[in-house]
Amino acid sequence: MRPVLSTLAIALALLGAGCAHSPTEAPATLPAATLRPAYYGTLEPLASDAVYFVVTDRFVNGDPSNDHRDQGGPDAARRTFDRPVPGAGANGANIGYLGGDFKGLLDNAGYIADMGFGAVWITPIVDNPDEAFTGGDPIGSDAFFKDRGKTGYHGYWGVNFFELDEHLPSRKLDFAGLTRGLRKHGLKTVLDIVANHGSPSYTMPEPQPGFGQIFDADGTLIADHQNLHPGELDPENNPLHAFFHAEPDLAQLSNNDDTSPVVLDYFCRAYLKWAGQGADAFRIDTIRHMPVAFWKSFSDCIRAEHPDFFMFGEAFDYAAENIAPFTWPENGGVSVLDFPLKERIDAVFSVKQHDDGKHGYEHIVDALYLTGGPYHNPYELMTFYDNHDMPRMDASDEGFIDAHNFLFTARGIPVIYYGSEVGFMRGTGEHAGNRNYFGQPRVNAAEGHPIHAALRRIAKVREATPALQRGLQLNVEMAGDRAVFYRVLQEGGFAQIALVMLNKGDAPAAFEVERWLQPGEWRAAISGDRQVVEDSGTLQATVPAHGVEVWLLNAPVRRADLRAALDEAMAERIGGPKN
Repeated sequence: MRPVLSTLAIALALLGAGCAHSPTEAPATLPAATLRPAYYGTLEPLASDAVYFVVTDRFVNGDPSNDHRDQGGPDAARRTFDRPVPGAGANGANIGYLGGDFKGLLDNAGYIADMGFGAVWITPIVDNPDEAFTGGDPIGSDAFFKDRGKTGYHGYWGVNFFELDEHLPSRKLDFAGLTRGLRKHGLKTVLDIVANHGSPSYTMPEPQPGFGQIFDADGTLIADHQNLHPGELDPENNPLHAFFHAEPDLAQLSNNDDTSPVVLDYFCRAYLKWAGQGADAFRIDTIRHMPVAFWKSFSDCIRAEHPDFFMFGEAFDYAAENIAPFTWPENGGVSVLDFPLKERIDAVFSVKQHDDGKHGYEHIVDALYLTGGPYHNPYELMTFYDNHDMPRMDASDEGFIDAHNFLFTARGIPVIYYGSEVGFMRGTGEHAGNRNYFGQPRVNAAEGHPIHAALRRIAKVREATPALQRGLQLNVEMAGDRAVFYRVLQEGGFAQIALVMLNKGDAPAAFEVERWLQPGEWRAAISGDRQVVEDSGTLQATVPAHGVEVWLLNAPVRRADLRAALDEAMAERIGGPKN
């Protein structure tokens, strides 16, 4: 998806990032000529970094002085702070602001980095309306398109895309300060962005300030829905309507005109500002609601100033062929959240009963698309099991542990939603606890939770193992409660072979691997055990219940059948339309 880094650059980056060998072990380096051909899934820099996703307002309130608890005035229908969802099934859900901010995030950057994450994805930071929405439909058990009484605590209702929402910064801590601070903890910043819509724009009993309006960088009003249904807009004759399509899209949200050069220019300028203040990557909300032509122009604009800038989009669709076109270079080369794999992960690791029974690892195999698939590069997909727009995964502690063991060893860039490290509000939807406030006490207590401990263990292994971040994947066994696969990275002066063993069963499992096993001294990243494998030998190990082991051989690929399999995997990993 991105131009390949130079051999020297990637080798230096990998060797400087803390490769998976003990301090007394030299990394597997040989003159570059002996390490041909190269084997890698991706050389994208963000692939090094597992991602921790927070709805910023719902993480930690680090600065109560920016809560704006009186915002919206005395009218209970318009106040913005602390608006509990009614009903017995709400589980403490809230549709008002609850105080989470940049300071709360930065105060806990060490907590996030210590778990093994290298990046933080935050919800949109731009200015949202200063009142609760009085139009739309009342909220209920169905979270989708029910916006009456909600506020812009989530950040997705942009009014001025050049300005920070006042609930997020603190004195001497703006967005640039946040990105600098996170970077000091070794964390990159993934910024959530929106272009297809602004705020709710019509059905209000009377117009409300901000709703349906768009302001430019200097504060000039450049677009106004004027509380009119899209069909009542007059883009040809009213300049304030020209920013919008004259037909509805999502709920009562404005529907920005993706064919307008003015709209493209506005969002290019706005998001270049935030990239210039330290955003390392963008997550694009509702990407499929604008055509690929828009995203090609947008990505070209961003990368003209920030070459190779990584972006991934949200296209909520479980059919790979429907979301893969966004990843193709001719359409902008934007990666996507891996919804098709998410569906399989949920079926394998959650406690839900499925129509076709209990699923094992075999249910995941064909969703990986390791060769010849529809995606440009499956190794750059963002892998996950839930997020803020769907029910949290309903799993036991062991189910979360098994899911993490898989996500942090298999292909792709893992994304974990805040609180999942302790199974927070598992199984709940948007208006029933999915976006509940986490808070400092839960952060402080997380270290003692078994999910947290197991997540930290495998995330630290991935953080220290370049082959797990970038290596080609070769499956040996994926069935029932067992999975065995290789991840192989060989590029420039670096070579590493990782052999992953996963056991999601309730009892220890014995593994014996012979296929593609290269002779040498293998080291277990978790247990520290070592085994010397001779020619035509096997590697035998027992993996605990709901456990994982990653065996490492820091050596170039020499075994002929392994090299042949890697040659094929390397040649076929890039998918998409065939010329």
